[in-house]
Amino acid sequence: MFDIEENLKTLPDKPGVYLHKNEYGEIIYVGKAISLKKRVRQYFRSGGTNDKKVAAMVSHITEFEYIVTQTEMEALLLENTLIKRYLPQYNVMLRDDKTYPYIKITFGEEWPRLLKTRILKNDGSKYFGPYADVSAANRIIDLLNDIFRLKRCAYEKFPENYRPCLLGHIHKCRQICQGIADKEAYRKDIAAIVDFLKGHGDTVISYLTKEMHEASDELHFEEAAKYRDYIAAAVSVTEKQRVELLSYGNMDIILATDLGENSVAQVTVFFVRNGRLVGRENHYLDAGPESLKKEIVGAFVSQYYANQTMIPKEIVLEEHLDEEVLLAEMLSKNLGSGVKFVVPERGRKKELLRLAMNDVRESMQLMQKRLQSEQEKETSLAQMLRDILHLPEEGHTLRMEAYDISNTGGADTVGAMVVFSGSHSIRSDYRRFKIRGNTQGDDYGAMQEVLYRRLKRGINGDSGFSILPDLILIDGGTGHVHAAEQVVRAMGLNLLVAGMVKDDRHRTRALIYQDRELSLKERPELYRLIGNIQEEVHRFVIEYHRGVRKSVVIRSQLDEIPGVGEKRRNALLTFFGSVEAVKEADEQSLLAVPGMNIAAARSVFQYFRNIQ
Repeated sequence: MFDIEENLKTLPDKPGVYLHKNEYGEIIYVGKAISLKKRVRQYFRSGGTNDKKVAAMVSHITEFEYIVTQTEMEALLLENTLIKRYLPQYNVMLRDDKTYPYIKITFGEEWPRLLKTRILKNDGSKYFGPYADVSAANRIIDLLNDIFRLKRCAYEKFPENYRPCLLGHIHKCRQICQGIADKEAYRKDIAAIVDFLKGHGDTVISYLTKEMHEASDELHFEEAAKYRDYIAAAVSVTEKQRVELLSYGNMDIILATDLGENSVAQVTVFFVRNGRLVGRENHYLDAGPESLKKEIVGAFVSQYYANQTMIPKEIVLEEHLDEEVLLAEMLSKNLGSGVKFVVPERGRKKELLRLAMNDVRESMQLMQKRLQSEQEKETSLAQMLRDILHLPEEGHTLRMEAYDISNTGGADTVGAMVVFSGSHSIRSDYRRFKIRGNTQGDDYGAMQEVLYRRLKRGINGDSGFSILPDLILIDGGTGHVHAAEQVVRAMGLNLLVAGMVKDDRHRTRALIYQDRELSLKERPELYRLIGNIQEEVHRFVIEYHRGVRKSVVIRSQLDEIPGVGEKRRNALLTFFGSVEAVKEADEQSLLAVPGMNIAAARSVFQYFRNIQ
């Protein structure tokens, strides 16, 4: 039995991390301290605490552990690691690490490439962003790759007699693989791209204008038109960068919203890069309703910037944080130069903060209106569905599971399940089934196998299938519904089953329920919902079926080649990317694949020449 009072006496007067546990041994809180002895004792002092969140947590503590560190900085880093590992109930936690994409120039490579990434590494590359508009980042990358004909492939070494790819043949890259590219000219173009991504589009536009005039003077009007289009695209991309607000360089503005009675806090980050507001990002943290804004922002800063290398030198806040000095030290260490927190009282930064606060307030109001409208829509849809199926008024959102079967001439039969809660799909609950029994070509039998396997796993407590549906929707008519009902009854379950039937144009027409056809045309919202569910399950099962068929084709071709087993087959596909590329490869290129010897390369080469 853990004696809290006795263990409090043994706490060291040193920095470290402490872990509070409940009666089940689960870690419910992770904290850090300059002095473990003083900090942990505070939780158990007589008179308690006025903080309701802390009081609730203390009532569940039955034991604690601690880890001594050398410095408070080490304690902060360890605390962040343990919070992410254990997800304690009473810590304020960033729900996910979703970030906007950056544009990356791979300066660590001999021929730098232009890539989109969401992961920032200290690998010598340059990162630009983040880009709130993902499509804008894609447009910029495509435009610059086309203008400067940059290297696209990841290969750094090419075997002798390597054939250029399609981009090389159509002059969309410089054929670096052929050893004919000018490295100095390539580096100059990369420098121009850096200027462009910093917001100085004049260099690139001037270069394009010069090329356009030269092509025109030489009567190469088609080439001139191409450069004209590039100029228009470059100007458009430049103008879509956010309006220049101030000349303070890079900074982030961080604001937390009022929690009210919710247990989820929203933190909004505004990104200012090279003096331009380039985007806004919302993050959500699990926090108790008693959590203070500065506590939420402090937890966010600690977790959000922990593994980032692209940290601005200034972070603008609404109010100062309790551990501001320590957090600034941590971020400065990550960045490699000084980072400071700023709470502006006047001037342009104060004005910018006010504008950001207004933006968040308006966004929250709009979000609440949309949420209210969405809730009203969900309630209306649920009521329509209950009315048409004569269901009892239970109040909760209906969980619907839709099923479909796909095959090719009775072969390679697969099934799929999609899940909706009201009008929202739950993609994490989607499931795929490869038909195992002797039901190839038998849609009813295949449907029964899928349903049996799904329900059996749910009954047996499989966590991936544990939630049973309120309504099963089958892609099919009366026969499919009867086949599904037989399985449900045989398993002793009381689940509703309906069929989704289509008209002659393959659009959802009605539901088959209890041997009656229920028209949906008079209920347009319900008509759209059932139509969307039917289209979604059809899309999902077709995608799966195509993948199965593709793998069968790949296996049947490469596995027939003498000397090529599973490892060599996978190596060939990894190296060349497709069976078609393997067909086109010569012996020298095949020999460059890891694991291939002369005999195997010759065997592959001759196999594809003999069958042509």
